[in-house]
Amino acid sequence: MTVEDPDSGTDAQGADPGEDPLALRLEGLILGAERRYTPFQAARSAGVSMELASRFWRAMGFADIGQAKALTEADVLALRRLAGLVEAGLLSEAMAVQVARSTGQTTARLAEWQIDSFLEGLTEPPEPGMTRTEVTYPIVELLLPELEEFLVYVWRRQLAASAGRVVQAADDEEMVDRRLAVGFADLVGFTRLTRRMEEEELGELVEAFETTAADLVAANGGRLIKTLGDEVLYAADDAGIAAEIALRLIETMAHDETMPELRVGMAFGTVTTRMGDVFGTTVNLASRLTSIAPKDAVLVDTAFAEELIRTQDAPSSEAEAAEEAAAAEKEGEEPPVYRFALQPMWQRPVRGLGVVEPWLLTRRDLG
Repeated sequence: MTVEDPDSGTDAQGADPGEDPLALRLEGLILGAERRYTPFQAARSAGVSMELASRFWRAMGFADIGQAKALTEADVLALRRLAGLVEAGLLSEAMAVQVARSTGQTTARLAEWQIDSFLEGLTEPPEPGMTRTEVTYPIVELLLPELEEFLVYVWRRQLAASAGRVVQAADDEEMVDRRLAVGFADLVGFTRLTRRMEEEELGELVEAFETTAADLVAANGGRLIKTLGDEVLYAADDAGIAAEIALRLIETMAHDETMPELRVGMAFGTVTTRMGDVFGTTVNLASRLTSIAPKDAVLVDTAFAEELIRTQDAPSSEAEAAEEAAAAEKEGEEPPVYRFALQPMWQRPVRGLGVVEPWLLTRRDLG
């Protein structure tokens, strides 16, 4: 928001004469309040400097509007709450801005998806002669309270899960820099597909891929970090969980004739987490392994392989597994049961990371 006070050209209600009346009605319905304040008036009413108010608004992803009368009591209250957290010493000013930015970015994407994919389908005119405009308002009026309550429910559930993971960290440093298994799953030949497929068909493929991946990651105890169209990034606290997700992704996609081949790269190690994303050498290594993985195959780094061996999810070699089985049979005992098999691959230089030794991860034949 800017501090200038140009002639905004708005009427007494803050509406631009050129604005669509339905858009204004929808805004009023969704926000639950009418336009009353310019940015300067809102900041003053909240007891916040214009400079800080502008930082908060921009962090939330809101465009500068000069001094148009476009803000409501809710905007004032939001400013007052953020500033109050800073004044009480619960958050630093930088942290309050980060809270505003992370919330704004996440909800902006959610809102775009709901309008583009969800609301458009529901507002198809039910009868000939009706326009989408005529059915949008009542649909939004019915959905708004239900979606709001559902959003709060999911947020609380996710917050509880995330808080649980943090408090179980071994020490304070591990709360930020944690040891995680990180995996990238990438559709093979996606660039070629974009040249051959119609836009709608391509969009359906990407949506099916993202939905399948998100469901498998969640169902098996991982966390979906982000989707990038032809690629998904996920993480898990346990290498065995990440390995199971990777193989299930490969197996599921292989049974779908509409899907191209998939390749997965995974690494295990220290990861820095910020605003729901993950960063660091471990993430970079997982990405590089994905780029060199064969079709319908999973490559892991040495640290990932060592972690699977440590947790007895995989033997260090098939020869060792055979020796253990023979010794157990001799003693009349049950041999160790391993879920996964690891095969060392060729060493090769990876740009920016030196020489790495990938391991091919497969599901072990328990028969």
